[in-house]
Amino acid sequence: MPEPVTSEPTVTRTTPPLPTIDPADRAAPVERRAGPLPNARARRRYRLIVVGLAVLAVVLAFANLAWDNPMPIDTEGFWIIAQMRSTSLVIMLIVGFCQATATVAFQTVANNRIITPSIMGFESLYAVIQTAAVFFVGAAGVTAIQGVPQFLGQVALMVLFSALLYGWLLTGKYGNMQVMLLVGIILGGGLGALSTFMQRMLTPSEFDILTARLIGSIANADASYLSISIPLVVLAGGALWFCAPRLNVLALGRQTAVNLGVDHRRQSILVLLLVSVLMAVSTALVGPMMFLGFLVAMISYQLADTHDHRYVFPVAWLLGFVTLAGAYFVLKNIFYAQGAVGIIIEIIGGGFFLGYLLRKGRL
Repeated sequence: MPEPVTSEPTVTRTTPPLPTIDPADRAAPVERRAGPLPNARARRRYRLIVVGLAVLAVVLAFANLAWDNPMPIDTEGFWIIAQMRSTSLVIMLIVGFCQATATVAFQTVANNRIITPSIMGFESLYAVIQTAAVFFVGAAGVTAIQGVPQFLGQVALMVLFSALLYGWLLTGKYGNMQVMLLVGIILGGGLGALSTFMQRMLTPSEFDILTARLIGSIANADASYLSISIPLVVLAGGALWFCAPRLNVLALGRQTAVNLGVDHRRQSILVLLLVSVLMAVSTALVGPMMFLGFLVAMISYQLADTHDHRYVFPVAWLLGFVTLAGAYFVLKNIFYAQGAVGIIIEIIGGGFFLGYLLRKGRL
C-alpha cells in the first residue's frame, strides 16, 4: 500500500519590523566643505579656543596689573601703578608674538616641527655680543651695550648674520635647507664655545653681572626699545601674515610647491629673513628663550587643528602671551623671582620637547 504523503510543516517567516527612528533623533547630514575648517563643529571648536585664550589673556593681564596693588581700584593711584606695570605686559605681547610667529613660519619652511629658529645660532650670537662687551670693557660693558643705538646694532648684527647665512647657503647651486640647518648648528656651537672661553676669563663679579643678562627675563627689557621694536615687529609680522597662503603651499614640500608654481627658494629666503627680524628683536629685548617658541607652536598645532597659517598664527600668539603672563605672575607674586621666567620656560619647554621626541620616536 502506498504510504500516505505527509506534508512538511509550514514555516512562516516574518520579517522583523524596521526600527523606527524619531525624526528628532536622526543625525543631521554632516556638512563638509573644502577649507581649513571643514565643518561647523570644527569652526565652533576653533572659535571657542580663541575666545577662551583671549579671556584667559585678559584675566592674566589684569591680575598682573592689580595683584598686590596697594591702592583701591577706583582711585587715580591704582591706575598710575597699573600704567607702570603695563610696560611688562607690552613686552610680553611682543616677545610672545615674535617667538610664536617666527617658530611656526620657520618650521613650515624647514618642513620639520622639531627644530626652531634658535637652532640658527641667534642665542649664541647674542651671548657672544654680551660676553665680548664685558670681556673687553669690563663690568661697565653691560651698561655700554644698553640704549637704542646699541639695541639697533644688536638687531642689525643678528639679521645680517642670518641674511649672510641664508644667502650663502640657499642661493648656491647645491644649496638646500638641510645643509643650511647643519651649518647653522655648527656656527651656533662655535659661537657658544667662543662665549664660554671668554666667560672663563672673567672675574667672579663680572661673571655674575653677565649671567643675569644671559638668562631670558622680562626685567631685562628697556621701555625705550619699544619705539623701535613695535614697528619692526608689525612690519615683519604683517608680511608673514600676508604670506600665509604661500606658507600653506610651502608646507606641502618643495616638489609640490614648485609644481604649483611657487618659487620655493625665493619664498623660503623671504620667510627666513622675516623670521630673523622677529627673533633678533625678541632676543635683543629680553634675552634667549630657546624653548618658548617650540612649546607654543606645538600646542598651537593641536589646538588650531588646521593647516592654514591664518588660523594657527592667532592661536600661537595668544598662547605665547598666556604662557609668559602666567609664568611671570606666578614667579613674581608667589616665589618672588620674576627674573627666573626664562629658566622656568626652558625647563618646561625642554621637558615638553623630550616628551614629544620620545613619543614620536624620530626627528
